[in-house]
Amino acid sequence: MQKIVIRSIETTDGDRCVDIFQRDDLSFGFEIYRHDPETQTGWFAIGEFASRQFLSQSAAHKAASKYAPWISED
Repeated sequence: MQKIVIRSIETTDGDRCVDIFQRDDLSFGFEIYRHDPETQTGWFAIGEFASRQFLSQSAAHKAASKYAPWISED
């Protein structure tokens, strides 16, 4: 199943981000990623949230903000 990222919201220091995405079946989801600049390995998922399904982008964003507080005011 393909996912299209709608929003990617990084922390101010750039070491974490949340992707809000939409699936082929029109459901929405999110995942939290971490980036370690010193290892140069790119971004990797740290939350295992991608399988959760939401009916709207705003519902996915609201759920993500519980685990990624830096997006709550975004």
